Amino acid sequence: MSTTPSTAARREVLPQTRRSLTHKFAINGHEGYLTIGLFDDGRPGEIFIKMSKEGSTLSGLIQGFCRAFSLCLQHGLPLTDACERFKGMRFEPMGGTSNPDIPECSSILDYVACYLDREFGRVG
Repeated sequence: MSTTPSTAARREVLPQTRRSLTHKFAINGHEGYLTIGLFDDGRPGEIFIKMSKEGSTLSGLIQGFCRAFSLCLQHGLPLTDACERFKGMRFEPMGGTSNPDIPECSSILDYVACYLDREFGRVG
C-alpha cells in the first residue's frame, strides 16, 4: 500500500444558474427525456435522464449512470471519450428510435452517448 499522497483531479463546478436543454426521445416505444446542463462555454457538464414507465431498479441504475457520467465530465474527461465508453452497450429497451439522426440504438445508454457525441462532440 502506497503512502504517497495522490493528486486528485480538480472538479469544475457548474454555475448555480446554468443553461440547459431537454431532448425528448423514444426507444422502441419507451419515451424518455434527456436534460443536459451546460457550462458557460456550452460544454455539457451534467446529464439527467427520465424514462416513462420505468421500474425502480432501472430508474436507480439510470440515475447512478447520470451522476457518474456528470462527475466524469466535471473532472475533465473529454465528452468524446466518455461517449465512446457507452456506445454499443446492449440492454432493453433497444431498437428503433424517434430520432432520424439515430434511427436504431442498443440501449438507453447507447442512445444517450450517440446523441451527446453527435450534438456536442465538437464543443470544447
